[in-house]
Amino acid sequence: MKKLILSIGLLVGATFTYGQTEWTIDKSHSSVGFAVTHLVISEVEGQFNDFDAKVVSTSDDFAGSTVEFTAKAASIDTDNEQRDTHLKSDDFFNAEKFPEVKFNGKIVKNGAKYQLVGKFTMRDVTKDVTFDVKYNGTIKDPWGNIKSGFKVTGTVNRKEYGLKWGALTEAGGAVVSDEVEIAVNVELQKKG
Repeated sequence: MKKLILSIGLLVGATFTYGQTEWTIDKSHSSVGFAVTHLVISEVEGQFNDFDAKVVSTSDDFAGSTVEFTAKAASIDTDNEQRDTHLKSDDFFNAEKFPEVKFNGKIVKNGAKYQLVGKFTMRDVTKDVTFDVKYNGTIKDPWGNIKSGFKVTGTVNRKEYGLKWGALTEAGGAVVSDEVEIAVNVELQKKG
C-alpha cells in the first residue's frame, strides 16, 4: 500500500513539474518605458534602465505562465538629470526607501487575446492590475537560442501608489498627469 501511495505521489509531482520552461529577459533587446502628459498639451517619456524578469511557462503559447518582474527605481531615465533627481525623491518614487518597482502574476489567454494579470507594487503600495499583452511569437535565432517577444501596455494612476507630487497650470490643468502609460517591450530567451 505504501508503495502504491508513493508511486501515485511521484506521478502527481512529475505531472506538475513536467514541461515547465524557464525564460530570462534579454535586456539588450528589451525596454521598460512609460509616458505622462505634461501641461495637458504634450507627453514626456522615460524608461527604467535596470530591470529583470523571469517567466516560467507550461505551454508553447505561454498561457498560464508565471511572471516576476522588477525594475530599480533609481535607474529611472527621462533624459533630464534634474527631472530624474526629482522623480527619485519622496515626491515620487523615493528610490532610496523603496528601491524596486515590482510585478508578480500570470499571463492569461482568452482566445487570441493575452493579458498580464497580477500584483503591481510601487513604493509600499500593491494593487491588482491587468495589462494588455501582444505575443509576437517564438523563433530560434541564428545562434541557436529560442526567443519569444511580447509587448505589454497598460495604465496606472501614480497617485494611487503614493507618487503624490502635483501642480496646476494657470488654466487649472495638471502639470503632470496622474495617469501613467506603460509600454514594455520584452524579448525572452529560453534557459537551458
